[in-house]
Amino acid sequence: MRKLLTAAVAALVLSSGLAMASNAFAADDPPKVDAAKGADKSGGDKDKTDLPPFPADATIKQVTHVAGKTVSYTATVGSLPVRDAKGKKIAEVVFTAYVLDGPHDPARPVTFAFNGGPGAASVYLNMGAIGPKRIQFGAQGDSPSDPVRLIDNAGTWLDFTDLVFIDPVGTGYSRSLVDPDETKKDFFQVKEDVAYLSRIVFDWLVKNGRMASPKYVVGESYGGYRAPAIAHYLQRELGVGPSGVVMVSPFLDARTQAFEDISPLPYIVNLPSMAAANYERQGKPLNAQTLGEVEAYARSDFAVDLLKGRQDAAAVDRIVDHVTRYTGLDPALVKQMGGRVDDQTFLRELYRREGKLASVYDSNVTTWDPYPWSEQQRAGDPILDAIIAPTTSAMVDFITRQVGWKVEGRYNALSNDVNRDWEKGWFQEVESVSDLRQAVAADGKLRVMIAHGYDDLSCPFFASQLIVDQMPPMGDPGRVQLHVYPGGHMFYSRPDSQAAFRRDVMALYGVR
Repeated sequence: MRKLLTAAVAALVLSSGLAMASNAFAADDPPKVDAAKGADKSGGDKDKTDLPPFPADATIKQVTHVAGKTVSYTATVGSLPVRDAKGKKIAEVVFTAYVLDGPHDPARPVTFAFNGGPGAASVYLNMGAIGPKRIQFGAQGDSPSDPVRLIDNAGTWLDFTDLVFIDPVGTGYSRSLVDPDETKKDFFQVKEDVAYLSRIVFDWLVKNGRMASPKYVVGESYGGYRAPAIAHYLQRELGVGPSGVVMVSPFLDARTQAFEDISPLPYIVNLPSMAAANYERQGKPLNAQTLGEVEAYARSDFAVDLLKGRQDAAAVDRIVDHVTRYTGLDPALVKQMGGRVDDQTFLRELYRREGKLASVYDSNVTTWDPYPWSEQQRAGDPILDAIIAPTTSAMVDFITRQVGWKVEGRYNALSNDVNRDWEKGWFQEVESVSDLRQAVAADGKLRVMIAHGYDDLSCPFFASQLIVDQMPPMGDPGRVQLHVYPGGHMFYSRPDSQAAFRRDVMALYGVR
């Protein structure tokens, strides 16, 4: 998720231009810890902690059904340690892995998945988008009190790749073992985040004998920042060459939505998503043909008139006319704002007359506004408020009851604490486009897919479109593809969009 909303917003990307690795790194063979004292049985107390130790990895045999096939697999929940430069264990990172049963095929890929936030566990990709089982969330009408019932996921990738979902420190059950200040320094900063998570990928590959397998990295939202950054770090620092990167609703460059007082870019990248939501309310299909006119306008006359400024009355009139028509907003409101409608105003006003709030993740997903007469939105986001309960309950039940990984502690599907403690100022300046370009340039066979939902205003698809359009071809411009589907940030909550997404990903993986 890009914005962990209370009343305001937080975010979801990471940085590029990673310098040398953080001093935090993972290790394969942690010392044995005494359950009572947390002391290192090998003779020292460098891993001493008052927390009860995590249990050993646990597994369960399961089946799912996809594309007319029965897929048998082993689900594993376990943890990997993170150590500092002196070998002290400073954190434990929990993963959930799904591996196909049967003889090992050395050509079978393994895919590592990350969500965002910062502060989101990987449950959303796991049990919403690509894991073997899913629970419904993220669409209009979904409720926090809906029954917690996992069903076979028709959109899973498990039939063509093994899957490893990783929860960063402070999310899921993953935890820091050092004090709050050290935790912020080692885990809640842009560069350090990519460094230790890349090492977790490396260590899982070694632990499971999969270093020779084709490797893919997928990330959603802030995880969409992490994906190219981790891929580039694996290439450059750890000697691991990913075959592909998939970014789901990524926010690749924070600068495309910053400085709206002086830059036209925030208005340019938001307008097509506002138009898409309006077209959907009118019953129009969301596709490249429907959105073609507004996209062409956004990158041409709209940009020119925005740069002319408010001193040019004719330019303002043209902007007001087009923005009113594309967004469906009240003409008086659009005129009052000079056609410069920010996303928060758009969402606040869209359903105000109906006493409802729209979600930044999909502006056509709404809930009742508990403060309909307030000038500012005072309630949480309709989608975020509805997904915490079902995803948390489903994942905790799966881990503790079904798999049997008995662990003490709270499960954080979405941690406001992590988001609040994250490195200050990153939201206005970080980008991973540099990592994306360098990773693609370094490996002529690396393939990249960027996927968005048309209605998403937290990570507008048009920002990625402009970024891809500016990338050099580097031999084959088709190696970096953008696909946009009906829906919002979690477009995969819509069956047709999820099915189309799966088909496009299979093509990226070379699956026939």
